[in-house]
Amino acid sequence: MADPTASAQSPFNPEIHRVGRVLCFAAHPDDIDFGAAGTIAAWTAAGIEVSYCIMTDGDAGGFDPAHRADIIALRDSEQRRAAALVGVTDIHYLHQRDGYLEPSHEVMKAVVRLIREVRPDVVLAMHPERNWQRIQKSHPDHLAVGEAVTRAVYPALENPFAYPELAEAGLAAYKLPWLWLYAGPEERENHFVDVTVHVEAKLQAIHVHVSQHPDVAAMEATVRQGMRRNAARAGLPDGASAEAFHVVEINGPGTIAGF
Repeated sequence: MADPTASAQSPFNPEIHRVGRVLCFAAHPDDIDFGAAGTIAAWTAAGIEVSYCIMTDGDAGGFDPAHRADIIALRDSEQRRAAALVGVTDIHYLHQRDGYLEPSHEVMKAVVRLIREVRPDVVLAMHPERNWQRIQKSHPDHLAVGEAVTRAVYPALENPFAYPELAEAGLAAYKLPWLWLYAGPEERENHFVDVTVHVEAKLQAIHVHVSQHPDVAAMEATVRQGMRRNAARAGLPDGASAEAFHVVEINGPGTIAGF
């Protein structure tokens, strides 16, 4: 799987903790590509199954008024083409309204349902905490994704009596091993993945979202600079690129059972 370099605080060790399936959550089409497409490309190259769940249709995105009537279909097409570039074809939508996403029980139940269906080793989601160093990472919908997913994975996901209609429908409670969070405060990041060999795939995926980028050159320069800075923080060699995450162990050998 991905070749990571982690700080001493990371609980995840790829030599010990094996991953076969990952489910990624985002607020809008393109969020995953900015936050984790390099790591996802490494995962799929290693044979790991990766699925996406986009909570909104991205209907409030874009810059060209001419796109308004077709923006949902356009952004879906962009996301599917971008995902395919990093080896992902399984994409789900919750169809929440862009800009109005909340960590409601409607959303949490949908998250629990999908995780119980997929039963991944890792859930990847946006961070529920605001990033004050770069407020653009903390769109309210981003924070809502992080809060909804974090609330869902504990305790509802593993509680057979939470949303009992799901269990009645055959979706048994599930104990998630790992939660990886992206686009959060830098001080929370405890795990870095070396994505040097996947930089171009990540950028190609981001470039597909042409409806969202009025200044492509500036966007690409910012993304490259951020990945190089992550690599330096991780102690990787000059010229390397990395993606950064806040990794949380939800259920492991030392976990005490209970709700």
